[in-house]
Order: sequence, then C-alpha cells, then structure tokens
Amino acid sequence: MEPTPLRTLVETVRRERRGVLATTAADGAPEAALVGIAVLDDGTLIVNAPSTARKVAHLRVNPRAALVIGAGDVRSLQVEGRAQLLEGDDRARLGAAYDAQLPGSRSLAEGFILIMIRPEWMRDYDVSREPRAVEATFAAD
Repeated sequence: MEPTPLRTLVETVRRERRGVLATTAADGAPEAALVGIAVLDDGTLIVNAPSTARKVAHLRVNPRAALVIGAGDVRSLQVEGRAQLLEGDDRARLGAAYDAQLPGSRSLAEGFILIMIRPEWMRDYDVSREPRAVEATFAAD
C-alpha cells in the first residue's frame, strides 16, 4: 500500500529535520534560508527564527511560504502554504513540539519567533521508484 501524502510529509520532515524556507519581501525580492523544521502528525510545519530575521519581516507582510525538504539524490518535497507567526499558548504548545523533535533549539527563547506553516500544496519528487515519480497533491488527506 502506498503511503498517503500526509504520511510522506510527516516521515520526510522527521527524517530530514531541515529544509530551505522561501519567503518574498514586500518589493517582490525572494529570500531563501536553510532552517530546522519540525512537523505535527497533522502535517503542520514548525520553524523558528530570530525575530529580527528577514523571513519574519517578509511573513508579516506576505504570509505565503514555500519549502524544499530533502535535497538528497532520491527524494525531495516541495511544499507551499500559509505561515502564521505564533504567540501565547499556541507558541508554547508548538514550541514544545519543536523542541521535542529538535532538542536544544531556541524556539521559546526571548527574541525568537515560532512560525507555523499549514501546507496547501505538495510535490513529491521520488527517483527511488521505477518509473521515477513526480506527484503534485494537497498535503492533507
């Protein structure tokens, strides 16, 4: 039985633990940065960043984000979705989940922002299968 897109997303993020996050500045300029990524069982992605990072300023203006997870020879995922900068109880709850998957992070430290991304689209590029597969799908089942 083939894994679902959601299962593929969760397993890939938990294995890779890093990816490239792309955001867009108000003037349309792109920015991409390597970030640590955690994932909840429902596919919600969690990233942290210093509150002064360009990506945080970009997401305040335009909450659209894209990620590439897994840059190896066999499989990678492209994910697009909406980002939300977290505060209060949501930050504490998801920060604990982030820290559990990426121990030693500064996700709940002063001066850091927690970013939640809800995937809306995903492309799974898998060259381990024969024939090679490139599948676009919604990340949630």
